[in-house]
Amino acid sequence: MLLSVDEVTAARSNPSTVLVVEDEPDVLELVRYNLVKAGFRVLQARDGLAGLKAARTKMPDAIILDLMLPGMPGQEVCRALKAQESTAAIPVIMLTAKAQAEERVAGLELGAEDYVTKPFSPREIILRVENVLRRLRAGESAARCSKLGPFELDREKFEIRTDGAKLDLTSLEFKLLAMLLENAPRPVSRETLLRDVWGYRATTDSRTVDTHVRRLRAKLGSRADLLETVRGEGYRFATGEAAG
Repeated sequence: MLLSVDEVTAARSNPSTVLVVEDEPDVLELVRYNLVKAGFRVLQARDGLAGLKAARTKMPDAIILDLMLPGMPGQEVCRALKAQESTAAIPVIMLTAKAQAEERVAGLELGAEDYVTKPFSPREIILRVENVLRRLRAGESAARCSKLGPFELDREKFEIRTDGAKLDLTSLEFKLLAMLLENAPRPVSRETLLRDVWGYRATTDSRTVDTHVRRLRAKLGSRADLLETVRGEGYRFATGEAAG
């Protein structure tokens, strides 16, 4: 596919870089073309190891990662990215086969911010990328630091500490925990979390939220009991102190 002069101009107006890791040439070109047309810079890799290397050396703003990759599966690439401090905050959007619901859950449990099922529309890809980047920028521009009980939220450093120790969080886990902290002690519904953290419509499967809350509780350790499930509502932090 060729881009017109107008499309090239649009690409230059937005410096955000997206790494696409996909081994199917037709799918790779479809995603690349539409991302460039929407104004993104695009990096490409056709296997898992090459994708991991590109992410570590080029530090893209977001990654579109296929699960079925030669050399190194997408799940392992995601695991490696989220385990390394320098790349853990890069949002990952996974491409999955429509029938493989267990792979979508596995991807979210590894720290992926979103997923897109095949077959997909190019417009959906663009919207998902824009959503994860918008959430990332919103978090960076929000209030810098606040406290709630044993928790300290520092948006400038993109960190949350509990009892003085920094929590090891992915970028999506950070945004989810920050929203729950800032709304404490009020419960936040799954629908609100899906809308404001993920950018999803309320009709999206709410198990996405439950999966990430389960991961958060595991990382909170002895403080996990503060993150309560409110039956029929959603989740809240069970403390009477207000963030501020």
